[in-house]
Parts: sequence; C-alpha cells; structure tokens
Amino acid sequence: MVRKIKAKLVLQLRNQSLSRRAIESAHGISRHSIQAVLDAEDRLGLGWNDVAEMSEAEVYAALFPGRGVRESVFVQPDWPRVHTELARVGVTLKLLHQEYVDASSRAGQAVMSYDRFCRLYGDYAAVTGASSRVGHKAGRSIEVDWSGPTMQLLDPTTGEISKVYLFVACLPFSRYAFVEATLDMRQESWLRAHTAMFAFFGGSVPRLVPDNLKTGVISHPREGEIVLNDAYREMAAHYSAAVLPGRVRAPKDKASVENTVSHVATWVIAGLRHEQFTSLPQLRIRIAEQIDAYNRHSFQKRDGSRLSVFTAEEKPLMQPLPAASFEISTWSYKRKVNKNAHLVWAKNFYSVPFGHIGGSVDLRVTDTMLEVYRNYERLTSHLLLPAITTNQYQTNDADLPEGRSWQAWDRVRIDDWAARMGPATVTVIGKIFEAASIEEAGYDPALAVLRLSRRFSPTRVEAACELALRGPIRSPRYAHLRPILDTGQDKTGNVPDRSEADDGGYVRGSAYYAGGTG
Repeated sequence: MVRKIKAKLVLQLRNQSLSRRAIESAHGISRHSIQAVLDAEDRLGLGWNDVAEMSEAEVYAALFPGRGVRESVFVQPDWPRVHTELARVGVTLKLLHQEYVDASSRAGQAVMSYDRFCRLYGDYAAVTGASSRVGHKAGRSIEVDWSGPTMQLLDPTTGEISKVYLFVACLPFSRYAFVEATLDMRQESWLRAHTAMFAFFGGSVPRLVPDNLKTGVISHPREGEIVLNDAYREMAAHYSAAVLPGRVRAPKDKASVENTVSHVATWVIAGLRHEQFTSLPQLRIRIAEQIDAYNRHSFQKRDGSRLSVFTAEEKPLMQPLPAASFEISTWSYKRKVNKNAHLVWAKNFYSVPFGHIGGSVDLRVTDTMLEVYRNYERLTSHLLLPAITTNQYQTNDADLPEGRSWQAWDRVRIDDWAARMGPATVTVIGKIFEAASIEEAGYDPALAVLRLSRRFSPTRVEAACELALRGPIRSPRYAHLRPILDTGQDKTGNVPDRSEADDGGYVRGSAYYAGGTG
C-alpha cells in the first residue's frame, strides 16, 4: 500500500514557521514529500487558512487530485439491489454472487471472487447502518411480549386506580410495532391481543416468537418437545403460524421486541404521562396515535422509517389473513355424557353421538359455538344457547339412535304421563304447576313426582297422591309423597294426624307400631 503524505500536517508546521529540515527531523517526512506539498500549495494558490477546517484526507485529495485512487478491474454489483434481495426468503449471498457472476460473464466483464463480494457487501451494510437485515428475513416472524411497565385508569366515580397492561408486538425486519392495552394478562386477553395484532399488520407470518409465559407455553424443557397451551396453539394454526418460543432466560432470542418494549416506555408511557384516562377505549385511541408516530419516526442509522420499510418491503411478503378472524375459545375437559346422549354445559343440555354415552369428552366453547371433542376428534357442534336460558336442549338428530327420537320435556308430555298414572296424580301435578312462577319452574318438581313410579309401582304412586291430597298440604310434592311410600301408608289409606305448621313430610303414626291403638 502506498503511504500517503501527511499534507495537512506539513502545511500546519510550515504555517508555524518551521523549516523544511525541522519538519523532516521532527516527523520523519522526507524532503521530497515536503517539497511536493509546498509546490502543490503554490501551484493551487492555497494557504493554511483555506485548509484548516478540512480533514487530512480532504487536504491530500485537494493537493494531489486522483493520486492513490485505484479503479477496480471488477464490475461492481448493484449493492442496493443486493441488499433488498437478501431480505427475501431463501436468498443468500452465495446465490446473489452466482447471479452477479452469470450476468457479468455474459457481458464479458471481469468478476470479483465470492470472498471479496461478501467483504464489500459487509462494508456497504455497515456504512448504510443496515447490517441487521442480514439476520432477519422480511415477513417471516413476529416477536411478542408483555411490557414490564404498566399504565393506569381512573374510575371517575370512585376515584379507584386500576392497572393497565401493554401487549407489544414487533416485526424484526422492519421493526414495525403494535401495542394493545388490556386490563389483565390472562389467556383471553393474550389471545384477543394477538387477533388485534394480525388485523393491524394486515397479514400473517410463519413464526410467532413469545416468551415462556403460561398463557402461551405450558413447559419448555431443555430436552424434548415444547408443550404449548391448547388455545394458543389453535390460534397460531388459524393464522398458519408456528409458535417458536425463545429459550428460557435468553432475551436475545427476541431482541427486537425487547428493544421495542423499551421504546414503548418512552413513546407511550412517558409520552402520555401527563394525561388522565377514564376508559380503556379512550386509552387505546391515544396509544394507537403514539405508536403511529413511533412507526413514522425516521431511523437514525437507516433510510426511511418503520412504516416505510414495512409498507414497501415487508407487507408484500406476508401471508394473507384467513377470511374470518380467530374466535376466542375456552376448553372444558372430561365432561361426562349422560344416558340420554346429552351433556350439561351452563345449565343447558347438548347432544353427543350416542356411541359415547357414559364416556368423557372435551368441550371447546366460543362466544357462539359449543364443539365436542374426544381424542382430538370433533364429534359434533351446536349453536350456543343464550346465557339467560336454563334446562334447554340442543339436539342433533344424527346424534341419537336411528328409530328413536328424544324430545325435551314440556307440559303436554308431563300431563300425559300423569294421566296414565291416575286422576290423583294429575291433580298433584296440576297443583305443582299452579304454585310455579313460570311453567318451566314446575318441570323438575313434577318429574320428581312422576319418577317415583320407577321405584314404586304407578298404582302405589297414585294411591300416595290420593292420600296426600286428603291431608293438609295444599300442593303435595316429592318430599311429601316419598315418606308415604316408604312407610307403606299408601296401602292402608290412613292419613296420620299432623300439625299444619309441620311440612317436613308424613311420619309413622301409632298404628304403624305393634300394640298401637291408631
């Protein structure tokens, strides 16, 4: 390498009235080099005042234009294009170098080696501040986490302060960010924040990189497979993504979102610290405005902003979203299927294929649907009954045996059953419905009376009803009829004396015991 003359130093020392010999002796600069600098100064009419603010390299270039500049014999690649192409999935420097060689060879130009190609690209990336793109591909992953710092909501009525948590997501390639405020860090909030995130980005990616929190990851052993939360795995699959959590206590595995979390503390939490919020929607609007400003803010070491890089380079490479957003669900495990081929959920009944009677199934419940699973296979599904309904049946005909149909109990079926047992039973059932505030409230106590015929004969139940009606109880029920049947009083037809206030059921009278006088 040719050693350059320290031209600026020579001019500075000469301006300080040092002789050529003194400069040569003090700094080891040859007489010929000193003379060349002074001759160039005289030829160009430059003085110390003209070059005092210039760098050493700039002074040398001004005095000796073109000297030391070597033209490369190799054709130079289009480095901005190389940089852009390298961000695409599957594109490597090796592939781009081969394409460069092929194109240059066809044009009959000399080409540089692969090592030089890589070294010069590294110099270009370092100068443009874009070296991070080498490690991240566009549209391939999203890093997600909860922000450590929180915000607050004020209840204007009570003055109570409640904590607000911030869900943070970041696309590592463009650093495009999303923030959602939630009232807790439970699984439902975690899933709803993801749904909002995908809608905000307008596309999906193959990889989700969360921390090892329990709402997403059940266990992350050093050896063996990672065990994911069922709902989180299902949500990721809906958006055609795989959950690849970072290693335990390895924040560098998701460095982009960690860095974004610290920026959120500045742009959102600190930026809104002088404002008071009384509702979550109000807070979310202001957070969205702050994050929009953050995404539009220009990079310090790169051209453009997070928004411009995302719009131009990353969003076109993201996967399209599914036609319908993910519906949040909860799971309930080991629910028993009853003998009538129905199971109970939220005080209502839903049919299950009759082949699973007596078995256990798992339920996936959304805002609108109830799905029944066994061994990860969906057996049937139902529209979810409204929360205000109770004791209602949702039945798929295909779930019941062929030739048999199940019907929900109603007043007509109950009256028909009572009529087959006798008039006294009909009267008892009628009095039960008269005492009920609504008709449905009478179903259970009426059926309890009728089902006594499964333990005792219908004739005995009819006799017990007739006996109870002759007593002081205005509306006999199961609690009154069962003691009569247990003690056999329906066979004798005797009603024991009892107080009006005593409504605990019939008891054995003196005639029951040996030697009694009745």
